[in-house]
This record gives sequence, C-alpha cells and structure tokens, in this order.
Amino acid sequence: MVWGSRDGGCGRWDHPEPASYDNVGWNYHSGVSDCPYGIFLDHVNWPVSTKTHSEIHFISHPDLGEINTLLFGDMELCFMEKLQTQPLWVIVLFAVGCLSVLKSFLAILNGVYVCFLRPGKNLKKYGSWALVTAPTDGIGKGFAFELARKGLNLVLVGRNPDKLKDVSDAIQSKYGKTQIKAVVVDFAGDISEGVLKIREAIEGLDVGVLINNVGVSYPYARFFHEVDDELLKNLIKVNVEGTTKVTQAVLPGMLKRKKGAIVNIGSGAAIVIPSDPLYAVYAATKAYIDQFSRCLYVEYKNSGIDVQCQVPLYVATKMASIRRSSFLVPSSDGYARAAMRWIGYEPRCTPYWPHVLIWGLACQLPECAIDAWRLGFNLKIRKRGQLKGSRKQE
Repeated sequence: MVWGSRDGGCGRWDHPEPASYDNVGWNYHSGVSDCPYGIFLDHVNWPVSTKTHSEIHFISHPDLGEINTLLFGDMELCFMEKLQTQPLWVIVLFAVGCLSVLKSFLAILNGVYVCFLRPGKNLKKYGSWALVTAPTDGIGKGFAFELARKGLNLVLVGRNPDKLKDVSDAIQSKYGKTQIKAVVVDFAGDISEGVLKIREAIEGLDVGVLINNVGVSYPYARFFHEVDDELLKNLIKVNVEGTTKVTQAVLPGMLKRKKGAIVNIGSGAAIVIPSDPLYAVYAATKAYIDQFSRCLYVEYKNSGIDVQCQVPLYVATKMASIRRSSFLVPSSDGYARAAMRWIGYEPRCTPYWPHVLIWGLACQLPECAIDAWRLGFNLKIRKRGQLKGSRKQE
C-alpha cells in the first residue's frame, strides 16, 4: 500500500500483489481521511498504464524532507527545462521581471527599516547648539521642543518678540537646562539686517544643527495673474532668499568645525505631485529649496556636513489651514518627532511614514490624473477663500 493522489484529493493506492510497478493494475481508493502529513501529489497520470509509472511518485514512508524534495525539486527542474527551451527574448523579459520584483522587495524592506527600525543620530555630535527659524508656531515650534528634549541649546529666530518669549519660556519650563537665544528677524523686511543679527548671535557658538523652517504661502489658492506684487515679493523673499541667506550665515562655522546638519523644509507641492496649480509661485519656491538642498548635499558631504530637504505633505498647522490632525495629517509635534529620526541621513525624505505611502501611490498614478484632481481640489479652495474674503469686506 502507498499514498498518493488523483484530481487534487488524497487517497490510497494498493494492489494485491507486491513488488512490481510494471504492468499491474493499481487501485485508487478516494475519500480516505487518514492521508499522512497531508500529502498531495497532483502530477499523477490517470489511468495508470504500462510505462507511465516513472511519472508517479509513491511514498511508502511519509518523510517530509523526501516529500518536499519530490514536490518542489521536480517542479523546479521542470520549470528550468521549459525556460531553456524558450526564445531569447522570453528569457530576457523573465530576467528583467525577476530583477524588478527583487528591486521592489528590497525597497519595501529598506522602507520598513528606515521608517521603523533605524535609530536617529545623536545630534549633539554635530554641536551643542541648534538654530531654528520660524519657531513660534507649527513645524518650527515642534522642532524647537524636540531639539531641546535632545539636549541641544537653541537660537530661535522669528519676527514676533512676544511669541519668541512665550515659546522660550515654555521650553525652559519643560527643559530647564536648555540655553536659549532669541533673535528678532522679519524675513519679509530687511533680510540683510536680520542676517547680521543672526551672525552676531551665533558668534562663538558651535551651531551644529540648522532648521530652515521659515516660509509663507498663499492666503488661499489663486491663479497666477491674481497674485499681487506684495504676495509675490514675500513668497520669493521669505521662502528663497530667507533660507539661502540664513544658510550662508551658519555654514562657515560648520565648515570650520567640519561637522553640521542642515534641514531645509520643502513641500510635497513641489516634489510629490507633478504640479500644484493655483499655488504656482509657492510650489516653485519649494522646488528651489529641494534643488538647493541637493546641491549643497553633494558639495559638502565630504566636509562632514549633512544637508537634507524634508518634504512634508499636509500637516495640521495654521499655514495649511488644517486644525485637526489625523492618521494622514499629523500634528506639528507628531511630524517633528518623526523628522528628528531622519536628520543626517538621506538628502531628501518625507519623515512621516503615512506620507511615504501617499508618495508611493502618487508615483504610480498618471500625471494627468493627478493634475486634474489637484486643479479641481484647489479651485474649491479658491472659491471658499473668495467667499470668506467677500464676507470680510461686507
């Protein structure tokens, strides 16, 4: 008696006379419930006839190792034999497909590692001080608290002295050992004077981390011809000139000490999606931040300075006009916690892992589809903004 199968079912094969598999009438008993180890040998030919026994695998002793060898060894051999008989172009396509699958698998493994398992760097190795622009609200405020929690002293640069004092007091009440210097700079005003103040404030300090968070956006979505001169000037001056000149002020000290980390806050509007219609100038300034960061990363990576552009998607901040956080829209504190673990690594990243999923999905969709969706979405924002503006005028 041996065990085998027919038509995907387990059964018992037996013959009243032992010993020979040739020219004998083997009987198949279906419906047998005690098939050992759940053995299924689906490649048995039926009916059994002379000279077909070589295609039948009989298991008289249910050894699992032998079963796996029989099942998968023969399948692999059969597959390779068939592959070798195919035309060259089929083999090439098969190889390319395997490499593509392997690449995707490795990318998923790497994503899991960097999002959940990779430890953050010890930021104090860059220096004992960190400089944060626009630290009184939103992402900048979240970074200020997180940096203080890591034991770094702070240079806080903002335009409102009262808000700077409030956030400084709040940080020191929670992290009493943190030293804080506040520098009042209006990036929409005289930037040269403001940068001079920053240079004086950081003189003699080992500023190892720079968070270029300052930025402005549109009050609400609008066509380019509707952007007034004042808004256009502020977008370029704050987002482009402000980040550039603060970096220019801080970088020499990092070069002298041969260490430092620069984080420039970009936007998904310039990188994740192919276009952001009705926010054209804002998206363009953030595209500048991305390219500026990448170039500095290449220029200074051999000098011990890590430059990074972080690319948040929607975060619950006043600038984004989002009040409540959610799984896909983190709070500013939640984003900052995630962002700290990425400082000093990739030149471009989106630290909040659900944003990574959205970015991956966006890469798979046709650009024309994303463009159409984004235009419709922003037109609705424009309509709401116009209604709100007309009510204020009344």
